[in-house]
Amino acid sequence: NSICVDAACSGNPGNMEYRGVETSSGRQIFHVGPLPDGTNNVGEFLALVHALALLKKLKKEDTLIYTDSQTAMAWVRDKKIKSTLERTSKNKEIFDMLERALLWLKNNSYQNKIIKWDTVKWGEIPADFGRK
Repeated sequence: NSICVDAACSGNPGNMEYRGVETSSGRQIFHVGPLPDGTNNVGEFLALVHALALLKKLKKEDTLIYTDSQTAMAWVRDKKIKSTLERTSKNKEIFDMLERALLWLKNNSYQNKIIKWDTVKWGEIPADFGRK
């Protein structure tokens, strides 16, 4: 009873996208992007918050969420992002999403456990975009 989230970015900053998949089947649950002038860390954070909000809406707060990003886990825990990404005319949508994600974290609680995916033991996270 879990989902996995991951992000991909072509360049830094570059075209960023993220998604969530059902861990057992790999079935895609959500996908956002690609969006210009993003970073992988920002995408990983947005994917985690997207998963939390979706699972809360669906009343599935017992569903585990796996991520391979310690950074995203810390940003969610702290309800604060520590990115050097600068706002540009191209990435307005990303910054709007970041503001909404931070507001959601501030105004909502969640029960879902966020677990670090062990890539060494388990291989690539099922939500991986396969572009390494």
